[in-house]
Amino acid sequence: MADTPTKPPEMQLQVQMTEEVSNGQYSNLVLTNHTDSEFVLDFLYVQPQQPLARVRSRIITSPRHAKRLLKALQENVQRYEARFGTITLDEDEGPKH
Repeated sequence: MADTPTKPPEMQLQVQMTEEVSNGQYSNLVLTNHTDSEFVLDFLYVQPQQPLARVRSRIITSPRHAKRLLKALQENVQRYEARFGTITLDEDEGPKH
């Protein structure tokens, strides 16, 4: 019988997080930047009528993972809109980053 590659058994990922992390951080602005080897996503909270925005979290990831994240977000937005209706974006919402 010919040698056929065998698929490794699938492992179920177990995710652990602290209570503080599980509470999450609210963000209403994301700044993105990249180099040839990584993407940087800065999640900020901007208070109304305030000139100062604080970074709540910074995520640094590879270009391949950034693209997988983009695909996952697109799929989830489509499912959201199918269930709850179209998300409309107003032109006067401020800067888009």
